[in-house]
Amino acid sequence: MKITSLIGCAMMLAALAGCHKDEQGMGPAQKAGANIDQAGDTVGANLKANVDKAEEAGKKITDAAKATGDKIEEATLDASKGLDRATENVGKKVEQAGEKIQESARK
Repeated sequence: MKITSLIGCAMMLAALAGCHKDEQGMGPAQKAGANIDQAGDTVGANLKANVDKAEEAGKKITDAAKATGDKIEEATLDASKGLDRATENVGKKVEQAGEKIQESARK
């Protein structure tokens, strides 16, 4: 029984010897925790930066789509006006041709 106690005591001393604090007063578990915290902060900062970039890109895409839609609407309106003018001109030409046909028929 004395040997078992002696071995247990030796193992405890060995374990405690490995858990000494460094010059900053931090033990191995505290260092690991600090490293994990720092890694989490870095990942969080990177994630926030990427989300900000994605939001900015989304806004640019939305703005570009709106501008494109506005240009399409303007072009459609211009084409509609041009078609109205062309239809009016064709109507005038048809009317003139009809008048000429009537004049020719009277002679």
